[in-house]
Amino acid sequence: MTTNAEQRRLQDADTAAVDWRHWGPYLSERQWGTVREDYSPGGDAWDHLSHEQARSTAYRWGEDGIGGFSDDRQQLCLAVALWNGHDPILKERFFGLTNAEGNHGEDVKEYYFYVDGTPTHSYMRMVYKYPQRAFPYQDLVATNRARGRGDFEYELLDTGIFAEDRYFDVVIEYAKAGPEEILTRVTVHNRGPEQAELHVLPTVWFRATGDRAHLRHVGGGVVQAGHERLGDRWWTCLGDPPVLFTDNADGRKDAVGRFLVQGEKGAVNPDETGTKAAALVTVTLSAGGSAIVRTMLGDQRRTVTEAEFDEVVEARRAEADEFYRDLFAPALSEPERQVARQALAGMLWSKQYFGYDVERWLREHGRDPLDAPDIRNGEWFHLDAHDIISMPDTWEYPWFAAWDLAFQAVALSAVDVGFAKGQLDLLLSRRYLHPNGQIPAYEWNFGDVNPPVHAWAAYLVHELEKARTGHGDHDWLERVFHKLAKNFTWWVNRKDVDGRNVFQGGFLGLDNIGVFDRSAPLPTGGHLDQADGTAWMALYCQNMLQIALELSRQDPVYVEQAQTYFEHFAWIATGSGSMWDEEDGFYYDLLRLPDGSSQRLRVRSMVGLLPLAAATVYDPELITRHPGVIAEEQGFLERHPAITMTDARGRLLALFDETRLRRILARMLDEEEFLSPYGLRSLSRHHAGQPFEFGVGETTYGVSYQPAESDSGMFGGNSNWRGPVWFPVNALMIRALLNLYVAYGDDFTVECPTGSGVQKNLFEVAREISDRLTRIFLPGPDGHRPCHGGQDVFAGEHWRDLITFAEYFHGDNGAGLGASHQTGWTGLVAVFPNLFAGLDGPALLEHGMAGLFRAAMGQEEQL
Repeated sequence: MTTNAEQRRLQDADTAAVDWRHWGPYLSERQWGTVREDYSPGGDAWDHLSHEQARSTAYRWGEDGIGGFSDDRQQLCLAVALWNGHDPILKERFFGLTNAEGNHGEDVKEYYFYVDGTPTHSYMRMVYKYPQRAFPYQDLVATNRARGRGDFEYELLDTGIFAEDRYFDVVIEYAKAGPEEILTRVTVHNRGPEQAELHVLPTVWFRATGDRAHLRHVGGGVVQAGHERLGDRWWTCLGDPPVLFTDNADGRKDAVGRFLVQGEKGAVNPDETGTKAAALVTVTLSAGGSAIVRTMLGDQRRTVTEAEFDEVVEARRAEADEFYRDLFAPALSEPERQVARQALAGMLWSKQYFGYDVERWLREHGRDPLDAPDIRNGEWFHLDAHDIISMPDTWEYPWFAAWDLAFQAVALSAVDVGFAKGQLDLLLSRRYLHPNGQIPAYEWNFGDVNPPVHAWAAYLVHELEKARTGHGDHDWLERVFHKLAKNFTWWVNRKDVDGRNVFQGGFLGLDNIGVFDRSAPLPTGGHLDQADGTAWMALYCQNMLQIALELSRQDPVYVEQAQTYFEHFAWIATGSGSMWDEEDGFYYDLLRLPDGSSQRLRVRSMVGLLPLAAATVYDPELITRHPGVIAEEQGFLERHPAITMTDARGRLLALFDETRLRRILARMLDEEEFLSPYGLRSLSRHHAGQPFEFGVGETTYGVSYQPAESDSGMFGGNSNWRGPVWFPVNALMIRALLNLYVAYGDDFTVECPTGSGVQKNLFEVAREISDRLTRIFLPGPDGHRPCHGGQDVFAGEHWRDLITFAEYFHGDNGAGLGASHQTGWTGLVAVFPNLFAGLDGPALLEHGMAGLFRAAMGQEEQL
């Protein structure tokens, strides 16, 4: 297979020939307010270390910075600081609101965009829009605090600070001359109507790890960086500007800002040594003018000219162009390519260092790690993290979340299968996986329960790699399978209260589209049989069965394992029938009351659509190889006549038959229920006019459709799932529809949209949903992208090509909501256009799901 320069770097990195991933954009945009940095007695992370305190407080576990770059243990860090001459503080990190301050939860109040990047980080580029007036910190806090849940958030654009285009575009680029030589180019553009001055401060510092480290000025704008583990490095700022030194320590960390902004001339170290240094470059730009600041970090001291420097940067940028040109299907339009490339760039920028030794953290709190049940994560003392992890977001969610990471790994496999496999392996390693088999959920509560999608992601990533390279990584898949089996057993033993193969789970990610907080004791007593929890486990069985059959290619012993997971699925399929409502033609959670009675909670939400996700077709080649599998399954069903299953063409595993499928699809594809112009909503619009209400004593609990943020405080400020479109479950619905299409073929058609009179097969339905999701980010005839919420500035000359990939999207107009820069699982949008550009229905029927994988990896010519 033809390889380009970036693919060759990836091959070197995967084979350990050259460690091209050693350096990358591994700093978060926010370390303050995280659980790791919280040493308060009450566990109030936001108040313990605030944005205000972050300037002068040395972090214990990680670092943050604007456009940051570091080694993979985050020992030596690079970032860019700025001062416009009017701000009350040096701009070293992005500002945002805490959970209590925002009327819809925590939220960054800055505009920055990750516009390009390669998987080895040989080239990275981002854009930050820095106002020329004083940043309105207090206005943002006060105005948002005064607003209620029914009001819109007060954003930075609303303050008027960008009026007359009085801002700087700060373009930060990184390019690698070699695996250990990092070039940083900062280009500043004055977009305003008048001359403006800006102080640009490229900054280098050591994280406070306790290791011996020093920085010292050796002349000519060169700083020697010495570290006992990392060795010697040289950091050079071309042009020989003054370099300011201090220590990255409590009370001295903010010395550069005090020197520049407050005029404290004695704040910095006159001896020009320390553990933090910043070059001070002051540029005066005419209206429309620009300037460039260049720095270089390497393990060898050498001198380069500006022309030589720029030649390397432009070469890496051209190689990035070539990499993405080869990656995307030729049939993609240029706007689709732009969306996919920026989505993947955002995911690559969101790889961050995560350091958190829970046992050490507990000891620093004065607690016995073996006996701390009343403190956050006290039962996870074994967890020892010091890794580069794909994070959901660099500001709002600068910590891993288990199910987010699974979806992110699938999207990242499009550009870096090696890294994607490592990410899935990581949470299953002994440093993360609980001894009882539970996967840690997320930093705020490792013991909470995220949906079990690791097996789905592992099988998919394996198949995608096989589609691209012609062979899968059997050893990796086998290793992951055995760890997943431990987690599967945890689910069976812990989340099936009555032993009836119906699962509870709790939180499961679908917060605030249910009647109750499913992580807390129910106000009625009893428990919930969850339609989504049961569907997740059905899908888990199917994925483990698929992996076992794939492993059986080399070792027949896995055939019996496959049979075991088939039987688990069969029992779950039978148990799930209790949650089917024949009158409504939909699945609902079932409230089990202490007196033995039960009641369906008739909320039409994604919870009831998720049983559709548990639809999987067998690989026919594997069935041919192991005909005994089908015979064993038939024998099992004959021995247990109570089990009822559907099996279209002998290849489909699903929780429903064709009749139920049609009824589910009729609701799902109804534009007055789930089908939005921009994908599938998480709650039916049916509940806009008919809210669901449930009384417990004198208290009434209810659910009503709200297309944007919720007005409920059930989960604190970030209660946001009352109707918006979100990508992970949409991706699972698309996958299910494609499996169902392979099973039922062209003859099975449904109205899409419901009531339109237009009949489509299930491949066409899947493509329709994909197109609606992609439409969120594509410019319309007026130049507006729905994701930008109709804000006119985003259709302007210097904004229109900059895209954010939000956490979720308005259920009616597609506006981005929640974490505004969360590429995370929204990065799956990069997969959809490539998939459907390289595949059609007949090809899928001919080649099965293997054809789907090849199309997704740009290998459609093999079809």
